[in-house]
Amino acid sequence: MSNLSNIPPHAVLPLQSYDGDALRSAAERAEQRVLRADCRGATDADSVLGEIAVGFSLPAPESAGFEALYRRVTGLQPMRDADEPGFVVFLENLPETAAFDRDARDRLLDVFRDAADYFFDRQTAFRVFYSVNRQR
Repeated sequence: MSNLSNIPPHAVLPLQSYDGDALRSAAERAEQRVLRADCRGATDADSVLGEIAVGFSLPAPESAGFEALYRRVTGLQPMRDADEPGFVVFLENLPETAAFDRDARDRLLDVFRDAADYFFDRQTAFRVFYSVNRQR
């Protein structure tokens, strides 16, 4: 599936159901900002947040944690002059470890769900696709 119009404008979805390359191409055609973080080397919440900060080119946080991530993500701007302003976000290879378990992953994804709601209220699409690295 490569047409963004078939995907809700404020969604957090598993990447496995989609073709990542097709999503990237569709985002570029729609002039949406693509953000990507590969968390393959992360093992805990701090390293996941660090990989996201690097992947998204986020400014250095004043504080750490999920609330700080929310503030930094909602401070992002869509591409200027885009016909369909929005974001397509890829959180790839989220760890599944004792230090970053399902609860931690759910808290992280809740941050992105809240960000999607924030942007939706501002008529800006915010679609998030994630994958989990279970090969540990």
